[in-house]
Amino acid sequence: MATQTECLVPAQPQWQDTPAGEKPSFQKYRLEMFEKIKARRDAERANMPNDPIKVTLPDGNVKEGIKNKTTPFDIAMEISKGLASNAVVAKVNGQTWDLHRPLEGDAQLELCKFDSPEGRETFWHSSAHVLGLALENRFGAHLCVGPAIEDGFYYDVYAGGNTISPNDKGDIEKYVDEVVKGKFPFERVEMSKDEALEMFKYNDFKTDVLKRKVPDGAMCTAYRCGDLIDLCRGPHVPDTGRVKAFAVMKNSSAYWQGQASNHTLQRVYGVSFPDSKELKQHLFRLEEAKKRDHRNVGPHQELFFFHELSPGSAFWLPHGARIYNKLVDFIRSEYFKRGYQEVITPNVYNLKLWEISGHAAHYKENMFIFNVEGQEFGMKPMNCPGHCLMFSMRQRSFRELPWRVADFGVLHRNELSGALSGLTRVRRFQQDDAHIFCKPEDVQGEIEDMLKFIDFVYGKFGLQYEMFLSTRPQKFIGEVAMWDEAEKQLAAALNNTGKAWKENPEDGAFYGPKIDINVFDALGRKHQCATIQLDFQLPIRFGLKYVASAGADGADKEERPIIVHRAILGSVERFTAILIEHLAGKWPFWLSPRQVAIVPVSQDHYAYAYEVQQVLMKEGYHVDVDDSSKTLQKKIRENQLAQYNYILVVGKEEIESKTVNVRTRDNVVHGTKSIPQLLSELRQNVVDFK
Repeated sequence: MATQTECLVPAQPQWQDTPAGEKPSFQKYRLEMFEKIKARRDAERANMPNDPIKVTLPDGNVKEGIKNKTTPFDIAMEISKGLASNAVVAKVNGQTWDLHRPLEGDAQLELCKFDSPEGRETFWHSSAHVLGLALENRFGAHLCVGPAIEDGFYYDVYAGGNTISPNDKGDIEKYVDEVVKGKFPFERVEMSKDEALEMFKYNDFKTDVLKRKVPDGAMCTAYRCGDLIDLCRGPHVPDTGRVKAFAVMKNSSAYWQGQASNHTLQRVYGVSFPDSKELKQHLFRLEEAKKRDHRNVGPHQELFFFHELSPGSAFWLPHGARIYNKLVDFIRSEYFKRGYQEVITPNVYNLKLWEISGHAAHYKENMFIFNVEGQEFGMKPMNCPGHCLMFSMRQRSFRELPWRVADFGVLHRNELSGALSGLTRVRRFQQDDAHIFCKPEDVQGEIEDMLKFIDFVYGKFGLQYEMFLSTRPQKFIGEVAMWDEAEKQLAAALNNTGKAWKENPEDGAFYGPKIDINVFDALGRKHQCATIQLDFQLPIRFGLKYVASAGADGADKEERPIIVHRAILGSVERFTAILIEHLAGKWPFWLSPRQVAIVPVSQDHYAYAYEVQQVLMKEGYHVDVDDSSKTLQKKIRENQLAQYNYILVVGKEEIESKTVNVRTRDNVVHGTKSIPQLLSELRQNVVDFK
């Protein structure tokens, strides 16, 4: 839950209107002060020792440099001019670094292009500064915050009593073009807190940040590009000319520090790329994403809807329930083959369970809690504590391990109403949840089996994915040796997949390392679905033990199991949303809620249409007869648009020959087929997950 942060901005912030066509008056004063501070810092740097340094590249190659003089850009130019012009930012000893900022000692150097996470974030952060200067020049705006976000960036500004509207888009982009054409270098300078307070004394929002976040006597950094100077940690691209393609996306109002009790700001969103082709592709993907948005497709196809009387809980209509149940049945059908046993656990538990598990201390505000006969109870937000109770119901032997239990139980989480979003953020959901209780030496084999399971499932939906190993964080429980061995086994399991994976150092949970898996949909968007999480904590909290094989003295000994949390789809709700947008609502036959539409040519052919329907329905297929009074061609077209996989036309000839005329939703005519031929094709589609 967000905590209220003290706001030091006065009730009526400073503001001075800027006459049309003129630049705000504060820019001149700000620039003069920046130049004085920068001149001092440059003089100080000139007197620093210029000792030789070694710069090591990712391939192990070592370049010579001079301390406080050589920059990453200089090293890039030594390698190739093309690399220098395409690099966006550097990483120096793992820290992002301006390309033109001198190196301060021996360094491990990596040069990042726009297509890297660091490069994209830096590019968009720099573009936010470009937008900020445009907003200053156009509106005389006082800049507040301008971060890079997942799909671009935004800038929050205070514009006095003015409102920035969608009609200002063209004007803003014109001012942005001027800044880009100026190719203004991004210049970094360090200054004291007092110097920064003096420089930004005209902007109550900047002084608020300085007073609250910068300790007295500490240093902070600011960046200049053209007439803009802004408080910023950086880093940035070399100059504004790198931002060759820019678009204002939308605007809205916002609150200072995100709190409704504070001042109202104007927020302008933007996106940018190194060339116009990438921008056009991005805008096309956004338009395509709108068409595929599950919040529109779902109700349109009558799959689900939401209602204010049960916010965050989907109402699954008959066609949506078909998809939902098919996904559950698909996972369930694999469980028996892969050694899982399905269990059913309660939805409501006494709060004492969550005190044992630790969720009461850290997760209670996200639970639905209520009073029963003077005691607190809660709806379960996850299944693992209930599975721990199952494991502990009797003594367990090492011969029973690994014990793999799966649960499709309904879960509830008390998400804030403002965070709810279609099927991707809900309060009521189900997961393909499983927990594996195993011996330490079983971990690698279990993880390998899970990764094969994940690959099998995602392959059926045409989903590509990437894998990350998140290792021991600074704060953790358990022995270092246990962590090291677990991480070694996870890495070996990942290696045995034959697929590429990356490490996220120190990003594991405090109770165990994990494997994170992100899937990519047809538009290249990333979604986090599968989870494989080792847990050393819950077995301790619940006192779980199993009887190990007898020791040398013949006596039984007890050992503690490791729990592996595992989900592949994640929440069925969220996975359905991903599939809708990945498939654009065009369901494969095996998963389709509308598999076959039968279109009789006239009323004389209705009886045969219903006869064929009964034959197909007895085989388990979803079949509808279109007996409307519309023309034949209109019925065919409407059923194609309704995403029926097969449209079967039946008339006099089909009745006489006991056949159907087959079309598919892509408007391909497959000709006449007998009922047995059609059934054979449909069965094969299901077998092949088509």
